[in-house]
Amino acid sequence: QVQLVESGGGSVQAGGSLRLSCAASGYVYSRHCMGWFRQTPGKAREGVAQISTMRSSTSYADSVKGRFTIFQDNAKNTVYLQMNSLKPEDTAMYYCAAAPSYGGTCYAALAPSEYTYWGQGTQVTVSS
Repeated sequence: QVQLVESGGGSVQAGGSLRLSCAASGYVYSRHCMGWFRQTPGKAREGVAQISTMRSSTSYADSVKGRFTIFQDNAKNTVYLQMNSLKPEDTAMYYCAAAPSYGGTCYAALAPSEYTYWGQGTQVTVSS
């Protein structure tokens, strides 16, 4: 049974930091890309960051470049999202997801429709 379990959300003031974790199990972790997405009520789910679990190559949405970092611990099948310099507009439910990779390349990019497995989400609230 595939499971993606997020943790680490919470409430912080603007300028603060949070680290989200996503523990994966039940599938071949190294053959997938892992992504972080976020969603606020009434808006479409937005891709934030992605990592190739095989190559550790990463990509980011423009809105978070230079502030967020995605990284992984292969031994733990866990992906992290370090979020620094948080802004009120970063407030959202954050989800991790997995998409198949092909030779370590993440063709799924940050398109939610390309991701197969999803976690239940963790709430991040940034106050001004």
